[in-house]
Amino acid sequence: MALERLDKILASQGIGSRREVAALIRRGKVTVDGQALLRQEQKVDPEAAEICVDGKPLFVKKYLYLMMNKPSGVLSAARDSRARTVVDLLPPELFRKGLFPAGRLDKDTTGLLIITDDGELAHRMLAPKSHIYKLYEAQLDNPVDEDDVEAFAKGVPLKDFVCLPARLEPCAGNTARVQVREGKFHQVKRMFAARGKTVLALTRLQMGGLKLDPTLKPGESRELTEEELALIFS
Repeated sequence: MALERLDKILASQGIGSRREVAALIRRGKVTVDGQALLRQEQKVDPEAAEICVDGKPLFVKKYLYLMMNKPSGVLSAARDSRARTVVDLLPPELFRKGLFPAGRLDKDTTGLLIITDDGELAHRMLAPKSHIYKLYEAQLDNPVDEDDVEAFAKGVPLKDFVCLPARLEPCAGNTARVQVREGKFHQVKRMFAARGKTVLALTRLQMGGLKLDPTLKPGESRELTEEELALIFS
């Protein structure tokens, strides 16, 4: 049993700032197991106690796992003093302190992004030994050919390293899909550039077995289910 301060629990669940939840507690708006607690420093077990705010049960979640359809022009960062970040786009009901993007997408790259406050999960996702493939769709200035497919399969040599083998699939027109299990800086764009092609637009569609929810508009996000979370590692 791990006891935590009541105000800390409420703030961690996005109810408000520590000052705001303290005011709620003092006004008797928070009950624990049916009893109003009026002191913010009182400690309770968030996993065992029934906590209600304004009569509504609070289902305490240790960690939050979100899927976002990242739009172009936004940084994959928790905070930045000069530019808007993916965390800035979260609606109030999904925001809480400590959230960060698990992995990065370039500022102009769009698509599937996981946002969480679970550092251990993020480490597992990004660890090379996890071999999590990421599927991207690229709009190019020229179509890919079989020589490109073979080069990607062998591992494209770049100036500072040789990429691990990747799966390249030509699509209609100047579109192609590529699966990589690395995530180095501008890697997909550099791989295509090494083959004489320029990426005009890039979207991440899938991570492991988890696909981008097609109902999410750019900038929108939602919570992941436990089943979806497991798909990342499948």
